[in-house]
Amino acid sequence: MPYIHYLPDEKDVEANAVETILQASLRSGIPHTHVCGGHARCSTCRVLILEGPDYCAPRNAKERAMAERLRFSPMIRLACQTQITGDVKLRRLVLDADDVEVTSQLGGAGTTSGAVGQERLVTILFADIRGFTPFAEALLPYDVVHVLNRYFYLMGQVINRHGGYIDNYMGDGLMALFGVENPDGAALRAVTAGLEMLAAVEKLKPYLASLYKKDFEIGIGVHSGEVVVGAVGAADGKRVTAIGDAVNLASHIESANKTIGTRFLISDDTYVQVSEHIQVGQRVHIALPGKSGGYTLYEVTELLKQDTSDHGG
Repeated sequence: MPYIHYLPDEKDVEANAVETILQASLRSGIPHTHVCGGHARCSTCRVLILEGPDYCAPRNAKERAMAERLRFSPMIRLACQTQITGDVKLRRLVLDADDVEVTSQLGGAGTTSGAVGQERLVTILFADIRGFTPFAEALLPYDVVHVLNRYFYLMGQVINRHGGYIDNYMGDGLMALFGVENPDGAALRAVTAGLEMLAAVEKLKPYLASLYKKDFEIGIGVHSGEVVVGAVGAADGKRVTAIGDAVNLASHIESANKTIGTRFLISDDTYVQVSEHIQVGQRVHIALPGKSGGYTLYEVTELLKQDTSDHGG
């Protein structure tokens, strides 16, 4: 059987005919980084073939797509997709002192995607306070903190009641996720939560007006899509969050409320899951900053009568 000589490990590993380079690495105790779990969804397992490139099987469709996207040279291969028929010498490319430390923190050598990130189909909700800067300018700093804490507390109650959780706070904005643990009805739960968040802000307005003689509105955007959910950050401050284009799209949808003059917009991907349960106002086809093509967005105005019950879970 052929052998793989690894650098910088200076180790020879015998490979069988049916396994990939990554599989040979993990079987032999080589700490080969593979953040996506070996599914060609990332490039962290990539290697540089130093000798024997002709003994590497041709790129399959998954590897070819990644190579074209990242402009790999012919000598750069994804270890998770490459099999060999003869002896090769290679260098693992995603490995330095920091890589070793990060890998050990995330679960050690040979860790799977479960430790460092999992692909999930979730629904993402962004909410942002409209006009908060002028609202806060007339307030003392402690009053600003108090108002934000009260607002976030109310929003968190609504979101948690419908099976979601606040993943991140961004100034006066927040990002919430639905469906990370329980995917059933995540889109409808997120939309229901969004409507209740708007109602909660309406109930908050008299309180704000009595204390500060002013109030504010919020904008909400919801999108359903695939993300990678994993632990991100330094060792002492690591937290689980969602990363991916779907997160960026949800943020842009929320921002589109300002352009359209609405308070609550959802993407087409969310709409197809909740269309039978909601009343829609405006339907708009719009270009979003930093995104190619156009997107159809739907203004959510209310739930239909049969869906006024609690959708938590």
